[in-house]
This record gives sequence, structure tokens and C-alpha cells, in this order.
Amino acid sequence: MTAADVIPQLTAKVQAAAHPDAAPCHCGATTTLAHRPDTTVLRHAETVAKAHAPGTDPAALALRLATAVHLPDVFLAPLAATPATVLGTRPVTLWPYGRPVDPDAPDAAPWEAAATLLARLHRTPPLPATPPMRGPAKAAHAMARLRQALAASPVHPAAPPVLRAWSALPAWARAEAPMPGTRTLCHGDLHLGQLVRHPAPDGPWRLIDVDDLGVGAPAWDLARPASWYACGLLAPEDWTRFLTAYRAAGGPAVPEDGDPWPTLDVPARALTVQTAARYLAKALAADRGLDEVEQSLIDACARMAPE
Repeated sequence: MTAADVIPQLTAKVQAAAHPDAAPCHCGATTTLAHRPDTTVLRHAETVAKAHAPGTDPAALALRLATAVHLPDVFLAPLAATPATVLGTRPVTLWPYGRPVDPDAPDAAPWEAAATLLARLHRTPPLPATPPMRGPAKAAHAMARLRQALAASPVHPAAPPVLRAWSALPAWARAEAPMPGTRTLCHGDLHLGQLVRHPAPDGPWRLIDVDDLGVGAPAWDLARPASWYACGLLAPEDWTRFLTAYRAAGGPAVPEDGDPWPTLDVPARALTVQTAARYLAKALAADRGLDEVEQSLIDACARMAPE
């Protein structure tokens, strides 16, 4: 199924889910919330439909959905506990609409809520047969996309620092070996875009996106804000808010006090490389230069693995 086929078919499914009684629709157009090769998300009225990546394992996805149903104080619960249908090789899930974080109001970013939800998640015993957390696999996928982009543009000054920093990571952070240490239930791809208020617009914050949910190293879920802080992209006071709230809620990923970096160092470096690789691949595909944020991540990779 091509990308052009996904939107009309997913539109029909989200409209049918929003109006199960087949009543005439007077609630306006269907809105595209995301449309990428690996994800398409549409909203119609108060219902959201998501077409997951081609090749997604429906059984593993169903286990992840079951976890979301099991943790309504952590996750936005799906409208059905199993994938609703399949578009070719793409499972579809249905969700209630939640209001996302406002990207234009950084001072109102819910760092404490994100940290508290993570701590609750990390303290919850996983359900039987919960699959592994896909964080390292997602990082490896970003590197594979970068190498594919470099096949067409092999000479780029930003590429060597990213490749060196990736090679310097331990095998587990590159999805080449099992994750070490204590394992817990993890989100796998935590960032502020993974939080919504439900019921909209002022309900409690909940996590969304179960695609990478599973059992793994809980420090991975703290790694993106840790990476942003280390790269100068997250203000120190916001990092302190996040870390303090996580500890106050009993999160097990870091010690109760003292220096968290011995635990966070490898995951934070892995997320830095993953993000740098993703940005560089996009810049190569668009045949454009790097912006200030993108260059800061490349510079961080160069510091992590100097020549």
C-alpha cells in the first residue's frame, strides 16, 4: 500500500469509528495530525486513528495496547484493546482525542507531569509476555536511515562525528546485545510530544504512543531530556524540575540523590546520536544545511568521540 492509499482508507475508518451509529456527520473535516512513511495519524471529531509502521507485529502491538489499558493513570487508553484492522501490512488503532503540549508555550511544558508518569510506569510490574522496549532498536533504525542517505551523499562534514559517536557506544545501546541491569516497564520514546491532556482540553496529562513500549533499562526514558540538557537545548532549571519530580515520585532509573550521570550517560549519548542522525538524514534528503539546533547535536557527537 502506498502512502497515497493510507489517508483515504484511514479517513473512512476514523469517520466510521467516530459515528458508529452511521448518523449524518456534522462535525467538520478530518484532520491530519501526522503523516510520515512509518506513521499516519488522523483526527475526526473526538476520535483519532493511527496507522502504524508497515510490518508492525500485530501480536506485539496488542500486548502493548493491553499495557495501556492496564495503566489508565499513566497512558491514554485506546478505544479497543487490539488493533482495529489492517491497511495492507499496517495495523490501525483507535484512540480518544487528547490535547497535546503547546509547542509555542515552552514555559508551560509539563516536565513534572512527564517525570511523574514515567516514575509510575517504571514502578509497575510488566504484564506477562510484554515485549522488549524498542529504544535501542529505534536508535539503530535512525543510523540505518543515515547510512542510506549517505550512500547518495557520502561526503558530508557532519557525518564522521555521528558515525564515530555511534561506534563508541556499548553494544546494548546499539541494539546489538541485551540491555544490562535492572529492567522495568518503559515507554521507549519519551518526549513532550508524547503527552496529551484527556479529557481535552484540561484533563490530566497522559502518555501516548505505545509503539516502543516494553521491558528495558528505565534510564532510556530519561535520556532525551538528559541529552537536551547536556547539549544546551534544555534549560538547567527545566532539567532540575524533571529530575526532581521523577525522584520525588519514586522513579527507579536513577539514585534517590546524588549524581545521576553514571546511570544516564550511555542512554543520553545514544539519544544524542540518534537525534543527530535523524536530523542529518533529513538535511541530506532535502539538500540543505544544518540549522543551529541540528549543528549543536553534531557538535555534541564530536565531543563524545573526538578524532
